[in-house]
Amino acid sequence: MTSKKSMKSAFESMMFVWGEPLDVKLAAEIFNINWRDAYDCFKELEDEYEQENRGIRIREINKSFQFVTPEENIEYIERLCTPVKHKRLSQSALEVLAIIAYKQPVTRGEIEAIRGIKCERVIEGLQRKELVSEVGRSTGIGRPILYGTTDVFLKNFGFKNLKELPDIEDIEGTINSDEPSDSVDLQQIALTLPEK
Repeated sequence: MTSKKSMKSAFESMMFVWGEPLDVKLAAEIFNINWRDAYDCFKELEDEYEQENRGIRIREINKSFQFVTPEENIEYIERLCTPVKHKRLSQSALEVLAIIAYKQPVTRGEIEAIRGIKCERVIEGLQRKELVSEVGRSTGIGRPILYGTTDVFLKNFGFKNLKELPDIEDIEGTINSDEPSDSVDLQQIALTLPEK
């Protein structure tokens, strides 16, 4: 039987080599253990890295874990990696993404009803960036496609899961509001996305 210390060491190596978020169930299968035991090991590792204030942290994304860098080190990483190409999301893409995030699963018709304009190309662009995907079909007339956000969305916006989305009581009112807001300008958000 593998000791917990050896298992945590192996999990660290697996996360490092894997690069993408490592699914707990996959890690559990490799060790032939219960997924809950594997999950607890990952959480212990996450706490250890956090408590020791390490230059690498472990972040959970939908029952998967990966190495990330702490926010306070971003300035130094940017200096090291400059120039970094940033692809900005347009205002319309951010609006559609917000509607999908808060209303999912949601049809294109429902999104267009909230925005008041067509958004087929915007949705296609978000799908190419892997921020949204088809998650099923509605039971309504014509069985339109339902859209939802992906783990790439969670990863790029720094959320562990959808429960961490900020509270917005009225997404329709927020999207359609012409009033100036004290909130963050959505056009300032930049994501580093893979070249397609």
